[in-house]
Amino acid sequence: MLVRTALEALAQRPIPFLRSAWPWRSLAYLLAGAVPGLPVLGVVAAVAVTSSPAVLAAGVAVAALITPMAGRYERWRLRLVDGVPLPAGDTASRGRREEGRVVALGGLALLVLWWMDLVMAAFGAAGPVLLILSPAVQPEVEPVAAVAASAAGVLLVPVAAYTLTAWAGARGAMTRAILAPQATELAEVLRSRARLVDAFETERRRIERDLHDGAQQRLVALTMTLGMARLDLPEDSPAARAVERAHGEAKQALAELRALVRGVHSQVLTDRGLPAAVRDVAGRSPVPVEVDLALEERLPAAVEVTAYYVVTEALANVARHSGASAARVTGGAADGTLLLEIHDDGRGGADPRRGTGLTGLADRLSVVGGRLSLSSPAGGPTRMRVEIPCAS
Repeated sequence: MLVRTALEALAQRPIPFLRSAWPWRSLAYLLAGAVPGLPVLGVVAAVAVTSSPAVLAAGVAVAALITPMAGRYERWRLRLVDGVPLPAGDTASRGRREEGRVVALGGLALLVLWWMDLVMAAFGAAGPVLLILSPAVQPEVEPVAAVAASAAGVLLVPVAAYTLTAWAGARGAMTRAILAPQATELAEVLRSRARLVDAFETERRRIERDLHDGAQQRLVALTMTLGMARLDLPEDSPAARAVERAHGEAKQALAELRALVRGVHSQVLTDRGLPAAVRDVAGRSPVPVEVDLALEERLPAAVEVTAYYVVTEALANVARHSGASAARVTGGAADGTLLLEIHDDGRGGADPRRGTGLTGLADRLSVVGGRLSLSSPAGGPTRMRVEIPCAS
């Protein structure tokens, strides 16, 4: 199991956990809390010694200046107990919000967090060490009591490791919650998934182009060459029969390659838009499909690709699972939203948990902010409704 945070490390078995670096990293994280505490102690000591309002004002000014640095330091040392990268601010507004969270975290660290970390480190680490060293640090104690204290200290070491790691993990989780609220991280995940889908679609287009311009053209040339060669041979000769079989195999391979190219990426979708592409895939369906889809203008590429993917997979499910005798695809754009409905007269009972691809469709739609709703009672009919925002 890949362990990325101190809290995840606590879920390991005891021996692997105690042998790992996480207890030591947690202790280092807590001890590192002394860094922002040093200037605070300096200011408090100066004010206590001088009792001067000027010194107090200067101390407050110094604290205000170092607060952003303390927040950035907290962000930097988070990597000791949390190896998951924080989302970066890629816009000006997000950058300002992130800087505000850093300043808030810095103020919190200067006021309370640093001494809480040191107290936990002292009790968690120093306690067992002092007990173990009891015979040396307390020579006046009876030898039996000193040995018993040392044994107790040894037994408390694993407990201290869990305690320190738990506190450091909780502190790290709190720091992450301040610097990157859940909504921010979710938005970053959605953006990342959208980038992956875009990259995947770009690669699909490249593969389609390479197949179309390369292997498909060579197969076309081979098929034509074999056809011409067959004309030059006597009809009943063994060579003519062999060439005719090769010609048939080449034509079959060309048909399969063309079907593969259409599956990789629809050239009809690129050239003529979504309605023509849906009619094309409906015409190749083994189940008769009626299409009623009219759009006044081309939609954004991501919307068209996603809608085409959904219709293709839905019609494939109709052919494989529904036992339908007919299906219908209807839709249009209204109020900035593309609406699609796929209806069939099959046996119904579609269930995402049975591996019919419905979960994958919903995931693909969520990338572009779309929604999928399904009505499929046992006995049919099945109706799938898809809504995709069309904003560019």
